[in-house]
Amino acid sequence: MSFGRPPSINVGFKVSAPDRGSFPLDHYGECKETMNQYMNCLRNNSSTSSPCRVLSKAYLDCRMNKGLMERDEWKNLGLANVDSKAGDSPPKKE
Repeated sequence: MSFGRPPSINVGFKVSAPDRGSFPLDHYGECKETMNQYMNCLRNNSSTSSPCRVLSKAYLDCRMNKGLMERDEWKNLGLANVDSKAGDSPPKKE
């Protein structure tokens, strides 16, 4: 009885980078606090992302700094006109 690998498995496979828009999960919770702030902002604003753009930029910045996504220019992410120092939390939608 043989327990070798099946002949259909190719040993010479090549690992490629993930497609743009897909990135590793934050298994160690390195950006969890920022993500929770962003998610709370979405909840408080009926899932409208416009008031939460500062937090969105902070979250993506955290991911880029921790190597959880490839660094990219803010204009490519649609956040070039967002001031990161505009405040800790955006105004709530009433």
